[in-house]
Amino acid sequence: QVQLVESGGGLVQPGGSLRLSCAASGSIFNMYAMGWYRQAPGKEREWVAIVTNTHSTTYADSVKGRFTISRDTANNTVYLQMNSLKPEDTAVYYCKAYLSGSGGYWGQGTQVTVSS
Repeated sequence: QVQLVESGGGLVQPGGSLRLSCAASGSIFNMYAMGWYRQAPGKEREWVAIVTNTHSTTYADSVKGRFTISRDTANNTVYLQMNSLKPEDTAVYYCKAYLSGSGGYWGQGTQVTVSS
């Protein structure tokens, strides 16, 4: 089993910043990447960013240049630094651990609300 614990969500004004964290534990010996997804009300869950074991990163076009994903491999933690936040970034943000031989594991989600 894999456990993912997220933190760092909250309410922020447009143009502000937030930093999300996600710590993985359990049977993660075959984890090859970690990523972030988000789901806004009434919309499907969408991919946001991913970071591999070699620290290679990829971003969705909607967040490129504003969000930065990083990983502390020693502590099995992934971060999402979110700058220049917009109201359309409002969503529940989910962490995902990608493991070889399985579809991956999800965190419980953390709410991010961007509003004045």
